[in-house]
Amino acid sequence: MNHPAHVPTTPKEQPNVRSTDLLNNNTRMLGSSPIRDLLEKSFDPGIISFAGGNPAAEFFDVEGMSRSFQAVMDRYGRRAMQYSSTDGEPEMRAAAASRTAEMGVPTDPDQVLITTGSQQGIGLLGQTLINHGDVVLVENPTFVSALLAFSLQGARFKTIHSDENGAVPESLEEAIRRWKPKAVYLIPTFQNPTGSTLTQERRTRIADILAEANVWLIEDDPYSDIRFTNEKHIPISADPRLNTRSFLLNSLSKVLAPGIRIGWIRSPKDVLPYLSRVKQASTLQSSTIDQLAAAHYLQNNDLPSRLAPVKAEYMNRRDHLMKGLMAALPAGTDITRPKGGLFIWARLPAGFNASVMLESALLAGTMFIPGAPFYVEEADQRTMRFSYSSNPVGQAELGLTRLANAFAEPPLLVQ
Repeated sequence: MNHPAHVPTTPKEQPNVRSTDLLNNNTRMLGSSPIRDLLEKSFDPGIISFAGGNPAAEFFDVEGMSRSFQAVMDRYGRRAMQYSSTDGEPEMRAAAASRTAEMGVPTDPDQVLITTGSQQGIGLLGQTLINHGDVVLVENPTFVSALLAFSLQGARFKTIHSDENGAVPESLEEAIRRWKPKAVYLIPTFQNPTGSTLTQERRTRIADILAEANVWLIEDDPYSDIRFTNEKHIPISADPRLNTRSFLLNSLSKVLAPGIRIGWIRSPKDVLPYLSRVKQASTLQSSTIDQLAAAHYLQNNDLPSRLAPVKAEYMNRRDHLMKGLMAALPAGTDITRPKGGLFIWARLPAGFNASVMLESALLAGTMFIPGAPFYVEEADQRTMRFSYSSNPVGQAELGLTRLANAFAEPPLLVQ
């Protein structure tokens, strides 16, 4: 019996497809955070960094938190190590509601969703509220990681004009009329990156505008506890007319410790179950033991009293850094004087490009964050952000000397 000869076949040519071409479209179009990329450089021990918004680690209450973790393990050991509620531990929800009420926003625990840091809260709101193509109004400049979170949902950004007193209400009103946005994202108090604070008069006017509009308010407030004056500003979300349309984000990262990763969203009650389902789909829950330890700490320590010397030192560091920047940066540089928070915003005179000057600063052994990545449109290449929180005065002075050396070279013109 004759068997047909085996005829080798040529493999069918496969199309030249990169694995990244098969990603979700929004993910594929999402760029990395230029700020996070730069912050990787700040871990170099040879660099004195003014870049990251890190709280000063020497003020972390290690002993107090250790006692709280031990107390939780002694009393709730097995519960602390177990799965738990997506919405958050009852003790932490109650503590978060109490802190939010102290800000001037009446809040019940069942209005609170605990998040793994405030950034997760921004992401959950993006997933819950934003459809592809929806317009989100933002300040220009604004927090880069919020832009990334909303971009992941396919948001389109339109800008609100801001000045040294925060977002301009007339600009917001015009943008709502023109763009019909789904949401407005604001950082009213000690804004990141500019350090500006929205006046109470503007907060009232913005609440009036939003009360008449069919739009969500996403109010981000991680810095208001780091206040250098007795002046207190009430969140926009406190206006009862916005109770069903606003979300207030807060966090313990800047006042207790960022490594604990505890934040929360104060949400309309009817929306919170949807936020909970979205969170459940990605992380199931936030850390049980961290929530219980943080709640125990807040119940058994006077946090405002503990923050008093921290704020005094931050104010001292702000003043020294401002003075040093005025000497180190070129004549004609504008430098803000924030009343709290972590950041100073500077604008170089004509002829300078902050991104180009960063390369000189890195070679000199220091760094800052160029302002351009914070902008949605018309990026100002002359702007730059400095953090005063993480460097003691002596170390900051050495960094400022290095900065002055970097700027001693002839300026590179903006292209």
